[in-house]
Amino acid sequence: MIYSASAIYADSVMKDSLYYIKRHLVYIGIGILMMVLAMSVSMDKIRLMAKPMMLIAILLLLAVLMPHVGSETSGARRWFRFGPLSFQPSEFAKIAIIIYMADFISRKEKVMKSFLYGYLPAIIVLIGTVGLVLLEPDLGTAVTISVITVIMLFAGGVRSLYILATFLASLPALYVLLFRVPYRRKRMMMFLNPWVDKRGAGFQIIQSFVALGSGGLFGVGLGQSRQKLFYLPASHTDFIFSIIGEELGFIGTASVVLLFGILVWQGMKIVFKTAGTFERMTGLGIVSLIGFEAIINIGVTAGALPTKGLPLPFISYGGSGLVFHLMAIGILFNIAKTCESCE
Repeated sequence: MIYSASAIYADSVMKDSLYYIKRHLVYIGIGILMMVLAMSVSMDKIRLMAKPMMLIAILLLLAVLMPHVGSETSGARRWFRFGPLSFQPSEFAKIAIIIYMADFISRKEKVMKSFLYGYLPAIIVLIGTVGLVLLEPDLGTAVTISVITVIMLFAGGVRSLYILATFLASLPALYVLLFRVPYRRKRMMMFLNPWVDKRGAGFQIIQSFVALGSGGLFGVGLGQSRQKLFYLPASHTDFIFSIIGEELGFIGTASVVLLFGILVWQGMKIVFKTAGTFERMTGLGIVSLIGFEAIINIGVTAGALPTKGLPLPFISYGGSGLVFHLMAIGILFNIAKTCESCE
């Protein structure tokens, strides 16, 4: 699907129709190596790396904000560039904070209901991480990290009153981020009625509707999409689900949703059957991350959620995301190996 969605664009802009698929294959190779490594290392050793990984994530998030260190694209400073390849530290931060919070919850299990000793230290780490991500700026990743962490803390025994109070206290900041930043406010308005500016801010989501609607039940055929011909921006990244809908139809999109559903279901079976708190919380964080990102991406392409640049896990083009999602799956496989009842 990445080749189908990107070949014509790559040939026109990069003068190489294989430009994106070649890089994607490199990232798949790196990701598989990371997955195998994550499967091979014992969970006890992964737990020992929780604090160092979190520290490295914070340092990388700081470094990427520095001029001439992080690479700036369209006003956002989110990447390190290494020749033709790039690295996005916020993707690493997602995995790091999952492992850190799982370790924290397992160590503080008896005091997680305490605000001072259980909730406050965890929320301070979360605020610091999210704050650095917002400086890039990357609201989508910040929300993702926040949601996954809150799910883990709630499952770990934190009082729902603390979470509710934090959410209510964050509403003014969320309002400012959404409605006081011009391009985000425009996105929110376009979500409600994209046809108000159908050639401007509403163009992308309208073209996504056209792609999904054109596919019908069986699609127009693999490789036959018209929307990828410079009509639908980000057709091989954030909006690849729309191209799947156009080329493979409802059958194709329903199959993708079903596969994500199976992945989440099987992941949750591992979580529920795992005895160790660290392993259980890590598994919960990984499954929640993949499921949440899939829901957001599919919701955006279908117009059910405001436009936000979150890729579709495992399917969209994108280096760091693919590598660390595969690494996360390796950790999930590792957890399954330690669970005698997970067969």
